[in-house]
Amino acid sequence: MLNNLFRVRSSVNSFGLAVCCVVAAASATFSTSAIELSQVVKSEYRSAENKARDQYRRPVETLNFFGLKPEMSVLEVWPARGWYTEILAPFLKDQGKLTIANFRQNDGTLEDERKIFWARLAAKLQQDIEHNPQHFGVVQVEEFDPPALMQLPQVNQFDLVLSFRNSHIWNEEGYLLDVYRSFFDMLKPGGTLGLVEHRSSRLSEISSRAGEGYLDEYYVIAVAQQAGFVLADRSEINANPKDTKDYPKGVYALPPTLAMGSLDKARYLSIGESDRMTLKFTKPLSP
Repeated sequence: MLNNLFRVRSSVNSFGLAVCCVVAAASATFSTSAIELSQVVKSEYRSAENKARDQYRRPVETLNFFGLKPEMSVLEVWPARGWYTEILAPFLKDQGKLTIANFRQNDGTLEDERKIFWARLAAKLQQDIEHNPQHFGVVQVEEFDPPALMQLPQVNQFDLVLSFRNSHIWNEEGYLLDVYRSFFDMLKPGGTLGLVEHRSSRLSEISSRAGEGYLDEYYVIAVAQQAGFVLADRSEINANPKDTKDYPKGVYALPPTLAMGSLDKARYLSIGESDRMTLKFTKPLSP
């Protein structure tokens, strides 16, 4: 393109070159961010097993949809094994900051088997972060265990709060609205809440069919709006039309859990991971 510009009159050439430089600079800024995120996703640190799930979770597309930028202060809630953490941390470590709100450590008082398991995952992820500073950088860790541990010390501090496939658990326990309100408090005015969640079948405007682990998309939107959020956008990035959502053990029949064991395993593997809603909310600039 520059060769063509040099063939025109010098006055036009100067103007064209200036415009070209401005456009190129803007393009380079966008491209650099996109390339860096793609490079992190392709990192050798990530296991082959985790990379195999990219086809279902589409991390680059999902994080770009939520507006992730390298200079942001980001909170990831209940990261479990850290599938997204190992992408977010290196992307943010030089210019931004990542905080994870993980399940609380087991101090010996936990009795629920599911919570004991979550605490074990939290401890394992924290060890991974501490033992691999070159990859993760500095990640701040907070404990988040509704309803007792739900208000983090950070108020109006995060540019982006992310939760991946956790809302159904908080809803089962009766804390979904309170959890979303805590997210609202932690976000800066104008900040973004990004949610990905297993999506139930929509039967009509007033009804849906929800197997275990699935939530109705309109219900999630309504709860977030009740917490004060404004729906900014929704995406089909993580949709899966193969997911019929009518399995004996709900969403857990599908990979990666495969709760049915060897029974119909090939069928569930062919379906892939669940159909998921991808919702982007904003916190208003003023009350």
